[in-house]
Amino acid sequence: MKRRQFFVMAGATLVVAGVVYYLTTDKRNFIRSDEKDDSPHILPLHEDERKILYLASLAPSGHNTQPWLVKYIEPYHWIIGNDKSRWLPAVDPTQRETMLSIGAFLQNLEYAATKAGYTCDFNLLATTNQDENIVEVKLKKAKYRSFDTKKILLRKTIRSNYLNDVLRKDDLAYLLNHETDFIHYLPNSSKEHQWLNEQTIEANKIQAYRDDAEAELANWIRFSSLDAKSYGDGLTLASMEIEGIPAWYLRNFYGKKDVMKNSFREQSIDKVKKQVMQSAGWLLITSKDDSVATLLETGKRMQRLLLKIRERYIAIHPMTQILEEPATQQILHQSIGINEPVQFILRTGYVKNYLQPVSIRRPVEKFLQFTYR
Repeated sequence: MKRRQFFVMAGATLVVAGVVYYLTTDKRNFIRSDEKDDSPHILPLHEDERKILYLASLAPSGHNTQPWLVKYIEPYHWIIGNDKSRWLPAVDPTQRETMLSIGAFLQNLEYAATKAGYTCDFNLLATTNQDENIVEVKLKKAKYRSFDTKKILLRKTIRSNYLNDVLRKDDLAYLLNHETDFIHYLPNSSKEHQWLNEQTIEANKIQAYRDDAEAELANWIRFSSLDAKSYGDGLTLASMEIEGIPAWYLRNFYGKKDVMKNSFREQSIDKVKKQVMQSAGWLLITSKDDSVATLLETGKRMQRLLLKIRERYIAIHPMTQILEEPATQQILHQSIGINEPVQFILRTGYVKNYLQPVSIRRPVEKFLQFTYR
C-alpha cells in the first residue's frame, strides 16, 4: 500500500471512529422537558394535590438541592419540612438560604392552590432554621381566584448575555410595587454597583479555593444526562448554560474529581468576571431581621419578584457568594449604605431572548412522606 493511501485510509478510519464514538456516547443535555414521571403513584394523592405540590417544587434553591419535604397528614393537610440531607453546610452553615428556598416553595404552593380554588391556612411550626417541621398548611375550598400558573412553569434563571441598559422607570416601578422597603436597585452607574462587582469576584475566588465549598459544589453537579435523569436535582450542564461540544466533552469525560482541579476553579472565576460585566445593576432584597418567619416571607418576596420579570424581558441571576464568605459579608452593609440584613444579591438586566426553563425537578413522590394519624 502506498504511503498516501495509508494516510487517507487511516484518516478516514479515525473520522468514522469519531463519528461512531460521538453517536454512542452521552450526546445531549438532559432538560426539564425530557422528564417523565414514571415513578409509581402509590400514595393516595388527589390529582389537584399532586399538581399543586409539583408547581410548588419549581421554586429555586441553592445548587438546585430542593431542600423541602412534605409530610402528608390527610387530604389537603400537610406539613412542609426541612430535608437535612439537602443542606449545604459549606456555603450555608446556618441554613439561612434553606429557609429562603422553602419560603419560595410556599409562595408557589399558595399561588398554585389559589388557581385550583383553595385558600391556604399556614401555621408556623419552626423556631430555628434547623427544625424539621417548618409550616403546617391546610387547604380550604374557596371562591375561584385566578393566578396564571404558567408563570411558575416558565420561570427561568438566565446567567449570560445581559444587556447593560439600566432598568426603565416603568419597569422598575412594576418590579418594586409595594416592596420598596425591602427591594433596592443599584444601577450600573453607581459606585455601589462597582463595589458589588469587585466583591462578587473576590467572594467567588475565596469560595472556589475553599475545598469544602468546592467539594460541595462537585457533589451537586450532574455532568451526565443519566445522573440528571436519575437524581432529578442539582446543577445540570443545561442549567449552567453549557451547550454544544463543550457540554458533550464534560458529559463524557468530567466527574466530581475534576471540579477540584485548579483549571476548573479558574474557569469558574473567569466566568463570574464576564457575568458581572453584563448587567443593568444589582437588586438587593433585605429583611427586618433573621427570624424563621421573616426568612420565609423574604423567600416568598423573592419568588413573587421572579414570577414578574419574564414578561418584561428582565433576567435575574442570584449571586450570593458575598453573603456566604465572612471576609466579604462583614463589610457589605457599610460599603453599600444599607443597614437592614441583606438576604439576596441579584444581578439583573434586560435580555433579548427568554428560552424555555431547563432546570430539573424530582417527582412529587420523591419528596412526599405519607403519615397516618
